[in-house]
Amino acid sequence: MSNTYGKWLKAQREAAGLTQQELATLALMTRSHISHIEAGRRVPSEEDARRLDLALGTGNVLTSFRPQEDDGVLADYFGAARHLEQQATMIREFALSFLPGILQTEAYARTVLGMAFPPLSPTECDKAVVARLERAEILHGPKPPVVWAILDEASLRRPIGGPSVMAEQLDHIIELTEAKLIRTHVLPMSLGFHSLLESMLTLMWFEDQPPVAYSEGVRVGKLHDSPPVVEALQSRYALALSDSLSRDESLAEVTATAKGYREHG
Repeated sequence: MSNTYGKWLKAQREAAGLTQQELATLALMTRSHISHIEAGRRVPSEEDARRLDLALGTGNVLTSFRPQEDDGVLADYFGAARHLEQQATMIREFALSFLPGILQTEAYARTVLGMAFPPLSPTECDKAVVARLERAEILHGPKPPVVWAILDEASLRRPIGGPSVMAEQLDHIIELTEAKLIRTHVLPMSLGFHSLLESMLTLMWFEDQPPVAYSEGVRVGKLHDSPPVVEALQSRYALALSDSLSRDESLAEVTATAKGYREHG
C-alpha cells in the first residue's frame, strides 16, 4: 500500500511544529492512530481526514486525497491487515473455503500455498509458510487477542492435503479451543445461504483505534475502515454467529470430522 498520503501528513505535521500527540489532541484522535496513518498502515476515515485538515490548516487536501474504499485493493493484499492483526485486542474470523491463516498447521498451510497460481518456487513457498505460521504467535503471547472463529462446515469437509493433513489440522483447532485460546463455531451446510457466503472476513478491534474489517476473494483483499462499512460487516458476522452451532456442538462436530479423517487416512 502506497505511503504517499502518510508521508505528506507527517511533513505537514512537522512543518506545523506539532508532535503526534499534539496533533492527535487537536484532531480528537489517538497518537497511535496518527502513527499508523503516517506509517501507511491505516487510511483515515473521511471524518478523521476532515479533522486533520482543520487541525493542520490544510484546507481540504487530506479529505480530497484520502484513498477511497474502492482503492483499498492491496498489492500485497494482506500486508496492511497483517500489521493490524498484530495489534488487535479482539479478532473475529470467518472461514469459507480455507481455515483461517492464524489457525493453520504447517502441513495445511504448505498445501494451500503450494496451490498458488502462478506456482511459487520452493524458496518462495517456504518463506510464505514461515510468514503464515508466524502470525499464529499472537495466540501465545503475554496478552493474546480474544479470537472467535466461525468455520463454514464446507471448510472442514474439504480434504485439503488429504485425510492425514486434515486430521492434524482439525486436532490443532480442537487443542486451541479446549485451551480457550480461541472460541470456535461451525456454520452448518444445511443452513444453505447465510450472511457471509460471499467471501472470508476478519474483524479486528483495538485498545486505542476504531475497529476495522478485512475481506478477501480471489487475488484481491480489502481493508475497510469506513465506520458504516465496518458496522455493516460486523452485523453480517453477528447474523452468521446466531446461525452457527453452539461452542460445545461445534467442538463435537470438529472432533467427529477429525475422527473420520483419521479412520480414512
